[in-house]
Amino acid sequence: MLTERRCSISSIQEDVQALVEKGTIAKRQQIYALARYYSTAEWRSVEQVLEVNEYLLRDSVCDLIGSESWMND
Repeated sequence: MLTERRCSISSIQEDVQALVEKGTIAKRQQIYALARYYSTAEWRSVEQVLEVNEYLLRDSVCDLIGSESWMND
């Protein structure tokens, strides 16, 4: 489970980015797949925040975390 904290779009994005970096979840998966990483109460809050920010549960995780920036070596 992810750590319990105040629910905001930026905190959700940080949590999801960490899951992607660990390889726990793939960017191509639907946002709904994130439900297993939150408690039931937390997931209700996450759903509300996502809805307010116009994300659909069928959207891809990559839509939520946005694009990556790469530094030239």
